[in-house]
Amino acid sequence: MTVFSSILKTEGTKIVDASGKQVILKGAGLGGVLNMENFITGYSGHETEHKQAIEEVLGKEKTDFFFDRFYDYFWTEADAEFYAGMGLNTLRIPFNYRHFFDDDAPSVIKPSGFALLDRMVKRCAKYGIYVVLDLHAVPGGQNQDWHSDSAIHQALFWVHKDFQDRVVNLWVEIAKHYKGDVRIAGYNPVNEPADPEHTRLWAFYVRVEKAIREVDPDHILFLDGNTYAGDFSHFGKPLPNTVYAIHDYALFGFPGFEQYENKPEQYAKLVRQFERKVKVANEANVPVWNGEFGPVYEPETVYPGAPADIDVKENAATNVKRYNMLAAQLKIYKESSVSWSIWTYKDVGIQGLVSVSPDSPWYKKFGDFIEKKKRLGADFWGAHPDPSSDALYDALAEHFKKEIPEKFHKKMYPPLWDIKRQITRVSREIVLSSYLCYEYADLFTGLTEPELDELAKSFCIENCVKRDLLNKFLAEDAASA
Repeated sequence: MTVFSSILKTEGTKIVDASGKQVILKGAGLGGVLNMENFITGYSGHETEHKQAIEEVLGKEKTDFFFDRFYDYFWTEADAEFYAGMGLNTLRIPFNYRHFFDDDAPSVIKPSGFALLDRMVKRCAKYGIYVVLDLHAVPGGQNQDWHSDSAIHQALFWVHKDFQDRVVNLWVEIAKHYKGDVRIAGYNPVNEPADPEHTRLWAFYVRVEKAIREVDPDHILFLDGNTYAGDFSHFGKPLPNTVYAIHDYALFGFPGFEQYENKPEQYAKLVRQFERKVKVANEANVPVWNGEFGPVYEPETVYPGAPADIDVKENAATNVKRYNMLAAQLKIYKESSVSWSIWTYKDVGIQGLVSVSPDSPWYKKFGDFIEKKKRLGADFWGAHPDPSSDALYDALAEHFKKEIPEKFHKKMYPPLWDIKRQITRVSREIVLSSYLCYEYADLFTGLTEPELDELAKSFCIENCVKRDLLNKFLAEDAASA
């Protein structure tokens, strides 16, 4: 178990403690709770509209009751004990700015946000787990996706200085609160930024670093690269005591793409992808933290709402390929001595180390809806669109390609997304998903507080199932550090 002897700091390309001993941070992100994402818990749309739709059905009192229970059950001391028992020493806690201030009173910081974070930090600390505080959703959205709690495909955070002012002020208050706290590994000022102009992100980092250092000169800052934590080419002179944070997802780990077969050329591709992302950090002599990576998995049990033709044996064979890809990535990270945080710790069976049981009240209530979302492709992570649904978007993409001159096909940011990806992001993952959120919320109709409590308890680790092979790979890597 980790003993918190001092605040961590950077020294060249290493993260070290006060004695100068290298500390490699290994763990997971706690997605889906203080920043909610639809594929993680099974709802539809983005977080704010999801909560508003439920409140329309349940009323404010019952809605608050349900989410209070949900927040408490999602990460308990039992989770921390299991997690530390695997040898994992760090938890990345994503949170939404809305826990700390309301849009109509942005200068008023709510103590309730600190109460939620403090409870999680305390539970981590009991088992020697460092915490990285990750601001995962900011006013206006820092990227073009729903997981920044935005219902539009524009990142307005970079356009409006007022939004940036609010976030700088929030980080000052967080830094005041955790100044000198050895349990905190550091601050992740903004998750997966995506600034189309590329220059505004670095200007923001320079500004927020200065503001934080005025109240907390010691904690590490984990700075995500631009364009979803993949591009550091527009970073300026490295700021003191900072780590560059990449996200290293590989398409081998997702359905619909080439699967990992342990071929040398596939491994070489993983290496090239990683080396491209860490190139700037290596040249600048700055440590690297891989803040997110990991494949998604196919269901290996029949669950409520599962399609009649589900082939659990075939799914298990597919998952072995994805575990092999993960093992290859862990090998790359180990050889480079980089810290990592896999995405994500707990969910409804897509990626998590721990997942809601198919026999749980949660799956019995929402299983059919979750399967409908997969069939329609309403969220990218859990999508398994049927051919007839996919054909509609193929036809629409062809229409766009025909009508838009080819020289403009890559004009939309980020240019690595083709026309179909841009179309499906907006039409499927934002508009369709927003409509579906009302169908999801309607499933809460008439539920009593005891029933809501039982639903939330589905996320207690005692009621969950563990992804044993994934956890074995992670535990073995943690033990080898």
